[in-house]
Amino acid sequence: MMHSARVLHRLPVVPLRQARIGIVSSARCYSTPTPSSHEPVDLAYDLITPEDGNKTDKPLVIIHGLFGSKRNWSSVSKSFARTLKRPVYTLDLRNHGVSPHARPMTYPAMAADVLHFFKKHNLTNVALLGHSMGGKVAMTAALSLPSSSPYLPPSSKSLKPSPSPSPSHSPSSSTQEVLSHLIIEDIAPSNGRLSPEFYEYVRLMTKVNNDGVKTRKEADAVLAIYEKDESVRQFLLTNFTPGTESEPGQFKLPMDILQEHTDDLGKFEVGKGRRWEGKTLFVKGEKSRFLNPKNIPLAHQFFPNLDLVSLIAGHWVHAEKPGEFMKEVGEFLEKDS
Repeated sequence: MMHSARVLHRLPVVPLRQARIGIVSSARCYSTPTPSSHEPVDLAYDLITPEDGNKTDKPLVIIHGLFGSKRNWSSVSKSFARTLKRPVYTLDLRNHGVSPHARPMTYPAMAADVLHFFKKHNLTNVALLGHSMGGKVAMTAALSLPSSSPYLPPSSKSLKPSPSPSPSHSPSSSTQEVLSHLIIEDIAPSNGRLSPEFYEYVRLMTKVNNDGVKTRKEADAVLAIYEKDESVRQFLLTNFTPGTESEPGQFKLPMDILQEHTDDLGKFEVGKGRRWEGKTLFVKGEKSRFLNPKNIPLAHQFFPNLDLVSLIAGHWVHAEKPGEFMKEVGEFLEKDS
């Protein structure tokens, strides 16, 4: 039993037909891998604006997990925009979707990309939601906010959080201007090797790219060598572009960069003395092992002002229980507004 958990009340989801929204997408241009760079990259995004046209204040910014993209959140983000009546941004992290391919693929680098996005788009009072790998990116971003600057880590060159005069990042400080709420879906701020299946997925997607596979069916057959769950294969195949008569199909992910940095994605290297005291919600999938009684106390150390809710779902809570997930997140965001 998780005695620290506080279950939130539920917020009704507004039917889609009851509101009108505007949808904006950033330019959709695929990038080739760039040389190693410690500069933030400009992330691809979709934006759903509420009826009042607000694009910058109190946005919900959503970041996906490993092998995912902003496309995975299309339906949920539209429902959030209508229910919460606030702008909703869904991002493609570096090396995913249609965002640039760049080294390094580490949490400090990806967090710097997200904070750079906030600054570039003049976002204030952001509610940042991250799933799995995206959750670690979101936590790293929150813990990287120094009291002296609400937007960028202390060193945009090293992209590594450095100690600030006070290890506590309180919502009463200037960081509140950029980040107001943090929502973490089924991941903990802990170190550990990624599950073996992630290494197999990278190996098999690389095999598809090297073997001249042309069709989605052929690519699925290669993935099925290891992964028997069709829903997981279909998720991975969202990254596959079928070939033509003259060209083979390809997974759009930069497999060389993923191979280099797979071990880095199991890490969480923020110093133990740092914490962010803003409003934080952790959503656990009851059937998932990623967030568990052993690492939940660690989450409390980094985020002392957290709520914890558990839904009967696996790791992809937002996909398996979208209605319940949106109600919990909606209530969390609206209860003090």
